[in-house]
Amino acid sequence: MKVNLGGRVALVTGSAGGIGRAIALALAENGATIAVNDLNPRGEETCREIQHQGGRAGFFAADVGDSNAVNALVAAVEQDLGPIDILVNNAGVNVGPGKARRPVHEFMDDEWHRIIRIDLDGVFYCSRAVSAGMVSRRRGAIVNIGSVLGIIPIRLQCAFSAAKAGMLNFTRSHALEVGQFGVRVNGIAPGSILTEGTKSLFYNEEAKRLSESLISHIPLGKPGETKDIANAALYLASDDASYVTGHVLVVDGGWTAGFGREW
Repeated sequence: MKVNLGGRVALVTGSAGGIGRAIALALAENGATIAVNDLNPRGEETCREIQHQGGRAGFFAADVGDSNAVNALVAAVEQDLGPIDILVNNAGVNVGPGKARRPVHEFMDDEWHRIIRIDLDGVFYCSRAVSAGMVSRRRGAIVNIGSVLGIIPIRLQCAFSAAKAGMLNFTRSHALEVGQFGVRVNGIAPGSILTEGTKSLFYNEEAKRLSESLISHIPLGKPGETKDIANAALYLASDDASYVTGHVLVVDGGWTAGFGREW
């Protein structure tokens, strides 16, 4: 997919690796200047790859769950790279597999607040800080990376499901408010995506039964790739989606379409 993002500045949160990195690279390949944000220093590697391919990028370490840090982040990006035209809210956390996943009556306060702070509060802080300038310039595109678990929750991930559901309705609410100023706000709900962190879930000989169970619920019969989400974000950030706002694009191989297995 090719679009023209020349002359535009994009801030991609959580872009040191995984989906965020793929989105940052895709936007850069199509001409955007990229502000790579993450607390992981591997964000420098994302910048170097963009620069190696002839693009322009800068790394900005900041905690998106801290309102003051976000305000400073946006100010630094706009001072170094220019006004932000595209915001991709990708940064997110979840509980890990195993004992950390608990039912509601056993879920820990610190885990609940950690997930809500990054996955929901962070989206609000970044959107608020960036959309003020977009509104004044009367242009801009925001893409929020959610999850299918914000649409159809599963057990033992109450905080993540709540945060992602909140993000999806926040996306719609924000779109209603800023559409009159030429600013578009959309979301993406990824399904099971193959990253460095999820490879062991899908292709694990020691937990083959779990792997097969996960894949069996996907009608296309395989996990998605980070490029699938990057292409969706690229479309929503581009002028090709100039009449699309308040929409949540589900990219899940058909997982949320219905129960795919025989009874």
